[in-house]
Amino acid sequence: MTSRATFGAWLRAPIFMLLSLGILLMPALPTTVAAQDTEYQRFSVEVVGEGPDVILIPGLATPRDVWLPTARELASHYRLHLVQVKGFGEDAGINADGPVLAPMVEELANYIEQEGLQKPAVVGHSMGGLAALMLGARHTDLPGKLMIVDAMPWFGVLAAPGQEVTMEMIEPQAAALRAGMIATYGQDLTPEQLAAQVQGQVLDPAHLPQLMEWAGRADPRVAGQLAYDDLTTDMRQEIATITAPVTVVFPWNETYPTLEQAEPFYRAQYAALPEVETVGVGAAGHFLMLDQPGSFLQALEDFLAQ
Repeated sequence: MTSRATFGAWLRAPIFMLLSLGILLMPALPTTVAAQDTEYQRFSVEVVGEGPDVILIPGLATPRDVWLPTARELASHYRLHLVQVKGFGEDAGINADGPVLAPMVEELANYIEQEGLQKPAVVGHSMGGLAALMLGARHTDLPGKLMIVDAMPWFGVLAAPGQEVTMEMIEPQAAALRAGMIATYGQDLTPEQLAAQVQGQVLDPAHLPQLMEWAGRADPRVAGQLAYDDLTTDMRQEIATITAPVTVVFPWNETYPTLEQAEPFYRAQYAALPEVETVGVGAAGHFLMLDQPGSFLQALEDFLAQ
């Protein structure tokens, strides 16, 4: 979702309107090790650095590389667990068929337990933010704190900002979106199609070529199902069970949404968590960590230091 789509334009966007994509030619982190011997079916994890544990979950159709600039800054004093959903940068495996989001969250809970992580900080962008909320609500004893980056408890509210929406309204649209995305499996999309899919995701157009490349590599079967899962998962009441501190980071810009528009909108989505902290980063689009890397890094470091 872009900052504009966050206020409803996603209904007019192409089938990859929920893409969360990354940046140009990132060199690898200097020290990267695989997660321990346990096999995980829904995602893979690369671990880098030493210190308190931090789990970083990317958004829809995004490989873990979206976190690399941030990870290079943090790896000297945190142990980072870079999650990658299978199908977004590697073979889809069992994610190619059936629900993905809820099973992935359960497997993430298993990962935390089996790898012996003690109250890790969990940071999720877009779809990854929804996954973090589900983890915090359904496994209250596992995360130490949650940072939700441009995500909300129910993405369905974006269908008609300022109006009452229902699951009965959203589900048919979500099903049609899923079907359209899955129908592109095996097709080579044109540069024009790819450009249309990522338009508006960032304010800085220098990132668009990499966004297009990642859009072309994402498995549309997994992206389609996760788009459906996103839009039909309503956590607005369930987040009240979260006991870990929650920080919501949102983008704003001078056109739309402004800071004065965005902050009350996001606070309203988290009404069931009255103690939630909100942090605006601007001027930025949906990928605020790309548009404003310094400001995003400062917000993340402040969050981790709390």
